[in-house]
Amino acid sequence: MSIATPRELFAPYDPAYDPLVSDGPGRNRDYAPTYWAATAGPAPDDDGPVQGDVDADVVIIGSGFTGLATALFLAKEHGIKALVLEANRVAWGCTSRNGGQGQNASGRLYRSQWIERWGLATAQRLDAEIRFGFDTFKELVADADCDPQPGGHLYIAHREKKMAFLRNEARVMADHFGYATRMLTAEQVREEYCNDQDAAGAMHEAEGICVHPLKLAYSYLKRARAGGARVHPSSPVIGWETKNGVHHLKTPGGTVRAKTVGIATGAYTAPGLHPTLTNRYFPVLSNSIVTRPLTDAELKATNFLTHEAITDTRTLRFYYRLLPDKRVQIGSRSAITGADASRDAHYKLLVDGLARKFPPLKGIAIDYSWWGWVDVAHDMMPRVVQPDPKQSVFYALGYGGNGVSFSAHAGRRMAQRIAGEGDAAFDLPIYNSPLQFPRQGEWAAPFRRFGQSMLYRWYYLRDEVL
Repeated sequence: MSIATPRELFAPYDPAYDPLVSDGPGRNRDYAPTYWAATAGPAPDDDGPVQGDVDADVVIIGSGFTGLATALFLAKEHGIKALVLEANRVAWGCTSRNGGQGQNASGRLYRSQWIERWGLATAQRLDAEIRFGFDTFKELVADADCDPQPGGHLYIAHREKKMAFLRNEARVMADHFGYATRMLTAEQVREEYCNDQDAAGAMHEAEGICVHPLKLAYSYLKRARAGGARVHPSSPVIGWETKNGVHHLKTPGGTVRAKTVGIATGAYTAPGLHPTLTNRYFPVLSNSIVTRPLTDAELKATNFLTHEAITDTRTLRFYYRLLPDKRVQIGSRSAITGADASRDAHYKLLVDGLARKFPPLKGIAIDYSWWGWVDVAHDMMPRVVQPDPKQSVFYALGYGGNGVSFSAHAGRRMAQRIAGEGDAAFDLPIYNSPLQFPRQGEWAAPFRRFGQSMLYRWYYLRDEVL
């Protein structure tokens, strides 16, 4: 059995990493300086870097939530012992940099938008699948030491005019999907949940669990290896050839030959990893901060009575919550490029946002600040697919910021597909078509960052001024 690599032996974290311009995610890099990495405790044992050529029935590329969950379910439900390849540390990418909010959701579209896009019957079937997915997440959380904080999801209207949107969504969720959502006034939000001065009201959903994401990933790692999976960090795929139906994945330590490959690299997918992924999603940055622990006086002044997930109705929404050790975590999207991510303006956006929502916290010390990349599908919905039926290659990508919970189920479904088992759910849109190209076509890819910058300015005007 291998042991966890001493932290001092990892290469330094690269804060300017950018999946659109960097050659790849690197090799053997340390975690981003997140609150999660600082508080997760010692990393569990892994299998060390690949050393020499090796054969495997199934290889999973990426050791975040999706990759580890896929390996876990391959072993648990199909008796298949996968080999997992990771470029850096286990759970190095999205999994160790998110906000830890698990919601009964998938992708960026609301249920009313599902109806508009696919019709009511398909939307209801998709809802049943997402609910099943949240049950998968709850099942894994129940067996993990990951500081779970249940209670639901509080969706804050940051302006009065957003209450109409929330009321409509609550009506759709009740009338067509059977959810018992609750509409709250601004006064109810402040009296029962937290004294958010931004709140004009809110919609409360009963389903939602916040977790310590890296602790949860460590649990996945231990359970996957206990089932026979091998997990190899510091083993990036630097070359890929397919010969006579066998995939030859070149790593710095040797070539792994596999009959089947599952890709679970999220927004940290190396350019050119596989042709089926070229320009199929867009990586977007999300910045996050965590305060020092709040004093009793500050807790009273902010009236934080909940630890559940909170988001607001801005297009570039703030997501925030009270952590178990009385710190506040808050994140949002602001930076465009990796080179730009460390700029003070993005840090200030979060600090100012926190102070606007909770004036007693103005000037509070910030103990942790980081950013990470989110994989956003061009049509705003994830995929768990075999993009080419002639190739034994699968991927699960495009969560759009809702991967904490849905990644668990994506791993279960990708394991099922890799094992060759069918399911009635596989004719749903998230399973029966690959990630889409940009609507403007492949030629527009180099200009997406410019368009993103213009969109962010428009979103700000629409959310805060108009």
